[in-house]
Amino acid sequence: QVQLVESGGGLVQAGGSLRLSCAVSGSAINRYDIGWFRQTPGKESEFLLVIRWSDGNILAGDSVKGRFTISRDSDKNTMYLQMNSLKPEDTAVYYCAAKRSSNLYRTDDYAYWGQGTQVTVSS
Repeated sequence: QVQLVESGGGLVQAGGSLRLSCAVSGSAINRYDIGWFRQTPGKESEFLLVIRWSDGNILAGDSVKGRFTISRDSDKNTMYLQMNSLKPEDTAVYYCAAKRSSNLYRTDDYAYWGQGTQVTVSS
């Protein structure tokens, strides 16, 4: 089981950058894939990126390729989401989530979620 805590959200102007952090705790973290999702009111959560903790393998969703990157610091048990060239439509609550390592393309099996952090991009 793992626990996840996001931080780093806030208000940023369009075109700016923001880095979110996800502190990961628990046992056997190397057995998990940990990803970033976002959600806006009335919409389903949107998959952004995922990283396999054991080997650093990454999968990015089409909507954020080229603008958002994911990384991890295994020593600090922390995952990061670097967001560049932010747009007003990136405004959402951002969540990190974890699942037992499986097909990275599968997004319906995330069992553990953080509480979310709000990102607001002003125009």
